[in-house]
Amino acid sequence: HGDITKRQRYSADFREVQGQEGAKRAAEIAASGFHNLLLIGAPGTGKSMVAKRVPGIMPFLSEAESLEVSQIYSIAGLLSEEFPMMMRRPFRAPHHTASAQALAGGGKNPKPGEVTLAHRGVLFLDEMPEFSKRSLEILRQPLEDGYIRLSRVHGTYCFPADFLLLAAMNPCPCGYYPDMNRCTCSPAEIGGYLKRISQPLLDRIDLCAEAAPISYQALSSPSEQEGSAQIRQRVEKAVRIQKERYEGTTLCFNADLTPRGIEQYCEVSSQGRELLGKAYDRLKISARAYHRILKVARTIADLEESRMIQREHLEEAIGYRSLDKKYWR
Repeated sequence: HGDITKRQRYSADFREVQGQEGAKRAAEIAASGFHNLLLIGAPGTGKSMVAKRVPGIMPFLSEAESLEVSQIYSIAGLLSEEFPMMMRRPFRAPHHTASAQALAGGGKNPKPGEVTLAHRGVLFLDEMPEFSKRSLEILRQPLEDGYIRLSRVHGTYCFPADFLLLAAMNPCPCGYYPDMNRCTCSPAEIGGYLKRISQPLLDRIDLCAEAAPISYQALSSPSEQEGSAQIRQRVEKAVRIQKERYEGTTLCFNADLTPRGIEQYCEVSSQGRELLGKAYDRLKISARAYHRILKVARTIADLEESRMIQREHLEEAIGYRSLDKKYWR
């Protein structure tokens, strides 16, 4: 197991990403609690660089997970003699021209699609609004249930599809909104572009983070960046905390929490509850978004090894939800 893991080691490292501390922090939280993440920013800011390095900070597959993923790749004919077992988490990045069937799977003899090939790993959608509406709406069921059901003439097929969704997008067709000195888009064009991502799909994304333009100083005088191995240590510690907390239940990560589970496992301090009440009224968030804020705050607290969710944990979690209000008003 160890030898194969070494040979399947990720080559992309967070050490290569200059700046983007906010996006990297969001990626760490996403990997720790298996939370879906959307990165928004102008072209060339490093959104894809960050996304491609997320599998490298996630915990290695357990033996059971490795077997499960290997079976999927065997059915799809994607295993080789060199790598007869999948030892690292899958990273699937379909092009935005991919059809709905390519994402969902199917065919005369139904085969796994991208959502199933990303099981226990990452599904990365670059330029998310460029995907067809039908392709994006297909994601809603697996994001909610962890599997995808395909109805065909000869029967109904159910494939596992429990993946971490990472998506990246520009804030408008030209990519520079809200910088009105550079943005050439009309309000109607911006609104139409953003509406390609429906509110129900947006509600299933736990974290929304901006990738800001990098300054000349940051690029010309690069400082030593934290590597993926260091970040993974913190992620693995948070995952261990979750494993102990949910032992004996069907839950694995904080992202799996149901409303009842949130009541049981997300104890919030009195100051935190006060903040949450104000944010609920001010941001007019949905019940689903409210629960996702608590799940993300639970992960942030786990990263700090805090039993109770404090005000500062909620402040950060709310920040990741309030950003989508900036664009999807």
